[in-house]
Amino acid sequence: MNSEKVVFAFFIVLALTLNFGFFIGSFDIPEHHNAYELFAAIVVSLIATVLKFGDRTHIGAVFLATSLVADLQLVAAAIVWGMVENVFDGVLSGSSLATVVSLSGGALLANLTSVILLVAETITVRR
Repeated sequence: MNSEKVVFAFFIVLALTLNFGFFIGSFDIPEHHNAYELFAAIVVSLIATVLKFGDRTHIGAVFLATSLVADLQLVAAAIVWGMVENVFDGVLSGSSLATVVSLSGGALLANLTSVILLVAETITVRR
């Protein structure tokens, strides 16, 4: 078993599951979406992105692209959340939270694409 591939797959799947955990729930109820879970999703997504650097294959480029999209969406969600709470009214309203959750939904799709690519690559690998 290749431990590098295990770590790579671990962080890809962990990024997806953390993002899903943040995304799931009602769009307008703040108690369903934890800021620490969003932070964890960002950190793990960034780690997964770093692990994808250096792969010179075509699928490696697609892996990196999906990870960069997820990072961008999650960081944008965190910026919106931070701006609403610290610059504007200080209370995360239903529409503001819906924006944050929608951005994390975009990241969720990017992470799902990455996991599907991982599974497809794993299936096609010959021993």
